[in-house]
Amino acid sequence: MSTETLNFNADVSRLLDIVANALYTNHDVFLRELISNAADACDRLRYDAIQNPELTKDNPDFRVHIYKDADTRTLTVIDNGIGMDHDELVDNLGTIAKSGTATLMEQMKDEKDPLKLIGQFGVGFYASYMVADKVTVTSRKAGDNKTWAWESDGRSGFTIREATKGEAKSLDGERGTAIALHIKDEGSEFLIDEKTKQTIETYSDHIDVKIFQNTPEDTAKGEGKPVNSASAIWMRPKNEITKEQYTEFYKHITHGFDEPLMTSHWRAEGKIEFNALLFIPTLRPWDLYDPGRKNTMRLYVRRVFISDDLEGLTYPWLRFVRGVIDSEDLPLNISRESLQFNPIISRIRSSVTKHILSDFDKLSRDDPPAFFTFWGQFGPAIKEGLYDAAEHREALFKICRFFSTHADDKFVSLEDYVSRMKEGQKDIYYISGENLDMLKNSPQIEGFKSRGLEVLFFTDTIDDFWLQQVQDYQGKTFKSVTKGDIDLTEDTTTTSAEKDTNDSSCNKLIEELKTLLSDDIEDVRISKRLTDSPVCLIAPDSGVDMHMERVLKVHQKYQGSSKPVLEINTGHALIKKLAKLAEKEPANDDMKEAGLLLLDQARIIQGQPLSNPAAFAQRMASFMERGLG
Repeated sequence: MSTETLNFNADVSRLLDIVANALYTNHDVFLRELISNAADACDRLRYDAIQNPELTKDNPDFRVHIYKDADTRTLTVIDNGIGMDHDELVDNLGTIAKSGTATLMEQMKDEKDPLKLIGQFGVGFYASYMVADKVTVTSRKAGDNKTWAWESDGRSGFTIREATKGEAKSLDGERGTAIALHIKDEGSEFLIDEKTKQTIETYSDHIDVKIFQNTPEDTAKGEGKPVNSASAIWMRPKNEITKEQYTEFYKHITHGFDEPLMTSHWRAEGKIEFNALLFIPTLRPWDLYDPGRKNTMRLYVRRVFISDDLEGLTYPWLRFVRGVIDSEDLPLNISRESLQFNPIISRIRSSVTKHILSDFDKLSRDDPPAFFTFWGQFGPAIKEGLYDAAEHREALFKICRFFSTHADDKFVSLEDYVSRMKEGQKDIYYISGENLDMLKNSPQIEGFKSRGLEVLFFTDTIDDFWLQQVQDYQGKTFKSVTKGDIDLTEDTTTTSAEKDTNDSSCNKLIEELKTLLSDDIEDVRISKRLTDSPVCLIAPDSGVDMHMERVLKVHQKYQGSSKPVLEINTGHALIKKLAKLAEKEPANDDMKEAGLLLLDQARIIQGQPLSNPAAFAQRMASFMERGLG
């Protein structure tokens, strides 16, 4: 009988090193993970058997067995689920085939609690090596006629071969997986039945598969009772479920180690009926913005597992929500391929979305600190819904939060903004960009702040996109402070500072700057925005907002390029001096150098690259030299 000897994938080797050296204080975790994997295997076979009943004909009752052998110092976990063939054993136990794993492994090096990160990409099997110095996996896939044995000490790779008849007998019937852990000294407590029972009751009572603390042969003889309640937790009344039970179920379906920030459990009745048990994680998934990330909601039909990656069951912008939806209306024999086109799925999605957005709104009112924690983690993803879910836009606007000139590092709602609007104010003013500190110091908002007009800071990339779909909120138009000729005197009483903007003494300067900078700018005009800075750049009325243009160039290979408008502050001392110089000596070299420096200064403040940094440095040095002289 030939035996293959293979090496672990590099990421697995690094993970096993972390398991061996960093997780020794959390021994209970390994059993919880193995039981969760066994229950998942039973769920998957239960679904496949709908189409092919022959798969479970020999052994229709799904169960998990856990038992010890003190003489050989082994603890064995057996399930009669879907099982694995040769290739699946190699792929599932020898590699971690998920995008972004290398990056995650780097995070784990410095993480104080690596368990939190391990749970994010489903590698609980490797926790076995916390208590075992060797693990043997015997498995036969349902419907196959070969049984395979996988074995490893967790250090030097693994072997795989066809199992002997004696090894195959360890399975519960003709299918499933048996994991035998050769317990090392540090894990000796798991050779005590009471310890194993306590761990099962603590972490796996909610598992919808019976767990026996004996061998399959004993169970077949009618010996022993299930250790767990073996009932679907989402079907039980809320008042019968403790917070601890909810938390353990959340950890079971996520393979995570954080506690849920929010739990939502309800039953929908009416045209469609389903039970839902949903969780909001405390920690943002590491791949939340990975384009390849799939939804992770589990769909059941009358307690039969159907799929955990069904596209369309929830919106992509709720991809961080975890949990279970159990439908009473979908046919059991429906194929995964046709599910996403079934109208019941879209109705479930709509109902779930309305309910969970209502829960978010309630959380924002009942527990603002918890909501702000949630929004800081998942806000950018949720705002994607403003772009592609118009039917839920009103509910989304209730929970959307933004930074603002009227709140120091605190989120504000659009409702808050509207309640503070000046009498006669028609627009909701905003400025967009990646860096909040830069936005706070943007010259374009100086005039708004001086007049007490609130400006929202849109710091997420998605903001520039949903603004293309949404024109207003409660009749108030969204207006960028970096685009177009905004007349602030419409919203406030005109002051002497505003009257200076009509100063004709700058006409010659404007004429000179237009000529000098004609290759780079569309126009030069007197600013109604500026109070402290001499200049700023804004997008023309008919052009694309400057930040939006940069975003489009990065994300959508946008090729267009509109020239900005240069606005000057006629009340600034520098502009006044340049205006006088333009009247006396318009062709003066100093005038030309100053004009180019003004444009470069505006670009730097805007966060734009300089067209010629070397020339800028030379001009700046020349001006400093003359000034110091």
